[in-house]
Amino acid sequence: MAILFDSDIDWETCLQFGTRQFFKEKKCIYQQGTMGEGFYYIQKGLVKVTSKTTNGKERLLNIAIPGQLLGIQAMDRKPHFTTATAVNDSVLYYFDCDHFQKLITYQPSILHMVIKTVIHKMHILADKIYLDTLIPEQQLSVILLNICYEFKNYEVPLSQQDLTKCTGLTRITIYKILKQWKEDDIIEVHGKKIIIINPDELKKIQGRVIS
Repeated sequence: MAILFDSDIDWETCLQFGTRQFFKEKKCIYQQGTMGEGFYYIQKGLVKVTSKTTNGKERLLNIAIPGQLLGIQAMDRKPHFTTATAVNDSVLYYFDCDHFQKLITYQPSILHMVIKTVIHKMHILADKIYLDTLIPEQQLSVILLNICYEFKNYEVPLSQQDLTKCTGLTRITIYKILKQWKEDDIIEVHGKKIIIINPDELKKIQGRVIS
């Protein structure tokens, strides 16, 4: 999942080189197959990054959070291979390829952040291969725990439909697992939010076959 890179970059001064854009909830930021001409910096909000397979199935690859870069993989001016959608009302700054050169000159450490972002994208793809080897309960526990560590709290801002996209599991399977976990006092579900009340039990579920 997404991670927030520690950085000494003063983004407040860097934003002058970008264009401020506001995206309402569920608004598409960029779509798979469209040409990339730059990247985004997330100032506020959450962004879902998904990919559509050859059979048309959508998979959730990542949840990007404030302080992260988005769309870096298309800086070579080739088509995006993912789609980015605002989870909630979000504020992003767009930097085209030409502004990127100015940014590097003004703030050289941004290049290191870009490299970390690209490496992280590779880890995300590897994680998806790993998840496919796990049983449904483990897949779900891994995803929920990763998101918890990412947001630094135990409230996961994803719906059951989002979890279906993330794992590739059916909505019925997701429903049954969450229902059982609620009965076992592992989680609570409030609308489009899952609250983990017993993370240690989730870790046990995750480690049953992993360890």
